[in-house]
Amino acid sequence: MEKAKFKQEFVSYLLLIIGSALFAAGDVMFVNPYMMAPGGTYGLSNVFSTLWGGKISVWAICMDVPLLLIGTWILGPKFGVKTIISTFLIFGFTFAIESWIWGYNPVIHDGPFVAEAIEGISMVQTHDGMWFVPDYFLNTVVAGLIYGVAIGMIFRSGATSGGSDIISMILHKYTKISLGTLVTIVDGCITLSTLIAFGDIRLPIYSIIIIFIEGKVIDLVVDGTKSYKTALIVTDKSDVVRDYILNDLHRGGTCITGEGLYNGTERKMIYVTMERTDFVKLRSNLHRLDPGAFVNVIDSSEIMGKGFKSLPTE
Repeated sequence: MEKAKFKQEFVSYLLLIIGSALFAAGDVMFVNPYMMAPGGTYGLSNVFSTLWGGKISVWAICMDVPLLLIGTWILGPKFGVKTIISTFLIFGFTFAIESWIWGYNPVIHDGPFVAEAIEGISMVQTHDGMWFVPDYFLNTVVAGLIYGVAIGMIFRSGATSGGSDIISMILHKYTKISLGTLVTIVDGCITLSTLIAFGDIRLPIYSIIIIFIEGKVIDLVVDGTKSYKTALIVTDKSDVVRDYILNDLHRGGTCITGEGLYNGTERKMIYVTMERTDFVKLRSNLHRLDPGAFVNVIDSSEIMGKGFKSLPTE
């Protein structure tokens, strides 16, 4: 047990470190050069850094630390050690990348860097004074993928994003508006700040696309690529359906006895969860097994227990 717990913690902190490094790289090398702000304190830091100079990491840590302190004071110590570690890891990696490793030049661009803008060519200036021809769409897709993988790894390590999410949590406590709505509002305001600051309608639109791609990739990283189906089968031939599930699909399930609402007749309902491929086999054979069966199918993103993912140890 001790060895398994050590291995789990080691993997957890490894995910935290790699995720924090990826997030920093995505922000400095893909998001900031294009003057985008896909939510969070680092999105706002990109705007401040471009407008008034200074390092992204310094702007962000100046917001993150007070938010952690205020959040702990108002909401209690619910953020955890890993969230605090992640906050300072992202700060450290961001500072290193922008100061010594890369700077503020984009990775993806359609033209060479020049000292000043070339007349007649649509160019973007980074906040360190270099000009380049942007490739907005490709850069947006890559930035969303990197952000998604990074934050997904941080979530899987057991940490949370902190930052501007703390503002949403505080507002949720006093307004009772749903947390998801408040996160959308806060990040939406940060995203729209690029339009106010730089006057380019493309920037908030591309920032929203980053957020969309990021959300989809986070789901893949956290939940995996497997898609499960849960079927509730009301049948008069429960023995036949049961034998097919056990012997042909090699799956388990639960048989529940119920009562029909209309005439009070006793009915059997089989509750079974399986991978999509097994469900396709079951669906194609149900008419043969019981033409009168009633089936309710539910998408299940995560299944834990015997035959599926192990239950968490903590």
